[in-house]
Formats: sequence, C-alpha cells, structure tokens
Amino acid sequence: MLSHIVVVGASAAGLTAAEALRREGYAGELTIVGEEARSPYDRPPLSKQILRGAWDEERIVLRSDDLLADLDATWILGTAAVALDPSARKLTLADGQILGYDGLVIATGATPRRLPFGHDLAGVHVLRTLDDTLALRDGLRGARSVAIVGAGFLGAEVAAVARELGVAVTMIDPLPAPMIRQFGTEMGELLTQLHASHGVDVRCGTTVNALTPGTGSDLLGSAGSDGAERGSAGRVAGVELSDGSRVAADLVLVAVGASPATGWLAGSGLVIGDGVECDQYCVSAPGVVAAGDVASWDHPGVGRQRLEHRMNATEQATTAAKNLLGQAIPFEPVSYFWTDQYDVKIQVYGRSGDDFDFRIVAGDPAEGRFAALYGDGDRVTGALAWNFPRQARTLRQHVADQTPWAAVSA
Repeated sequence: MLSHIVVVGASAAGLTAAEALRREGYAGELTIVGEEARSPYDRPPLSKQILRGAWDEERIVLRSDDLLADLDATWILGTAAVALDPSARKLTLADGQILGYDGLVIATGATPRRLPFGHDLAGVHVLRTLDDTLALRDGLRGARSVAIVGAGFLGAEVAAVARELGVAVTMIDPLPAPMIRQFGTEMGELLTQLHASHGVDVRCGTTVNALTPGTGSDLLGSAGSDGAERGSAGRVAGVELSDGSRVAADLVLVAVGASPATGWLAGSGLVIGDGVECDQYCVSAPGVVAAGDVASWDHPGVGRQRLEHRMNATEQATTAAKNLLGQAIPFEPVSYFWTDQYDVKIQVYGRSGDDFDFRIVAGDPAEGRFAALYGDGDRVTGALAWNFPRQARTLRQHVADQTPWAAVSA
C-alpha cells in the first residue's frame, strides 16, 4: 500500500497524474515538486495567443486555486529536483530537502536546445516557459525584424504571430522546408508557400554559422551605407548563414527543438536514452513511472516513442498514475497534435512524415481545405487535416483500425 507519492514536475502531465491518483482512490500523502514558481499552466498557447497578446496570463492556468486545494497535496514550487536514489526511494531537491517516497511520477518535461554560440547576446531568445514568452513578446513590440532559427512547431508558429504583429521575419532551417520532420515533403512545400504568402523570408536548406552583435549605434538592426550592422554592442544585430549570406535581426528566436529534462537523473540507475526509458506500462523502475515529454516508452504497436504533444502528456499521465497504483494498462494511444498558423489549423492523428506514403483523400490544397492519410505501404499510420476538422475526426478511425493502405490509395 502506497503512503507517499511524489510527482516531480508541476506540468500538465504532473497535474494530470496527481488528479488521476486521487480519482483512482489514492488517499495517502501527495507531494508535487515544480522547478517554476508558478502553478501548472498550459503551454500550447505560449507560442500563439499569449505571444500575440490576445490572452492574459490567467487564461492558461490549468486549475483554479480551489481545485488545486482539493487535491490535498503539498506543493513545493520554485525548487528543482537534483538527484534521485530509486533503491532508497529518496528524492533530493535543490534547496537540500530530501523527500522519501514509495511512489514517484517523473514529469519534468523538456528543455529547449541552444546553439553553441550567441546566447550571451541580448535579444536572443528561447521559448519554453511563460517567462520566456513574455520576454519574447516584449522584444517583438519594439522590433522591426526577427530571425527564427528552426522551422518546426515553435518556429513556424512564432513566425506567423510575428508577421501578424507587423515584424519582418526570416525563418531558417537546415532541412528543405518547414516542418518536414513532422509532416513530410508535400506538406513542407505547402507550408513554405503559406509562410511566403504572408511575407516570411523562408531560408531553408541552410544553417547558422554565427549570431553577430551590433557595432555600437543606438539604432537596433539598422545598417549603414557600408552595409555594416549597427545594433548596440552586446546585443544581437544579425545572423550569418552557411551559404555566405547575412540576415539583419533585432531579435533572434532559437527554436531548434527540445531535450528531455533528465540531467537531474544522472547516477540514479534509471535507463536514460532519449528520455526516461519505460516499459509499455510507463514504468521505469519499481515504484517509478514517467509521463509527458520526458518519457520514452515502449508502445505495444509502434515500438519505442517519445512524444512532445500536449494530448500525449495528459493521456500518458493518467495511464502512468493508474499503473503506479497497481493496474497494468498498456499505453498505446492514437497520438494527436495540432498547430495553428495564420488562419490555418493543421491536425494530425497517428504517425506522419517523410518515412510514410502520403495521399490526399478529401478536399483540395488549392481551395485551402483538405485531408490526407499517411501509410507504411501496408497499413494507414496517420491522418492529417488542413482546415478540415470534421474529416480529421473521421479519418482518425482509419488510424485506429490500421486500415489496409491499398484500400485508401487506389
């Protein structure tokens, strides 16, 4: 019988796990540890509604104070976990506290990757937390130009918001088109067209060699008659690309992906690969489960996966909590994610990308609304909808049923 469960990570996954534990009848001591000093909040709006200024901060808080109090949990916020001893079942925090436990949920999420240079310059941003977003939003209000390094989810969404705010945008990525990793070549070409049509300078197929500071003028991001960048010394003024070109920029967003937040688990004995490695039940060690962006688990139908999707965080956390209490439920979801860019909503169920076949099955890209399926040559693996939500829900069933690819590709 578990008497003290600790949840490490006051995230969507961590909060969901805590709620699931109580819902499943766990009445023992519950402690929730969070590195940020904030109550749990939703992250997807950070790169869209919050960055745009359309929502205030309170709107992304996941639960009211009353609902959080109903959990009857001890909250330790603003303090990171720094070490774990699973054999002794002890967790060490940055302030020196040592928490004993008999059940542990790891939900520490991920941290943004950085370039090996340039982050000491003012005006260079990453985006993961609410504080990151507020700083970037403040910068965009006075900026004339922004260079976005990375054309994945964050890069593409921030590019759309910056253009809506009237800021000149250059989006840079080593791959041939935006979001090819997520969607594949055909969709990447459509996203290139979408961003270009809104005035984004899409520089794909090139990498960043350096972030360059200004030369001391007070005119940020401007250039003299000699073409030299004139931003303030110590502040970013431009980006040097591998093709030899230079891009002037008042701000730079580095959006080159995220790494699972596992550094604090060094020496713990847990298996760490691309995240905390778990079995199909989200169990990584006796009495230890993991969920959300930090968890790499053995999907019964797909194999090892780690997903940085909002829906996966809550679904996995629910399953992990149940299994920590003694159930044995394999976690085998049909994954779901979405992105909003300009007036376009793209929704995807299952697995997609260049590793799979791609076929449009409804609508027409030229009309601004269509749906498509992905397949591995044998079965349907994924479904995508571009401004076509009704079709997305319908096509999801093909993913769940693993419909033969021949039945939809004729």
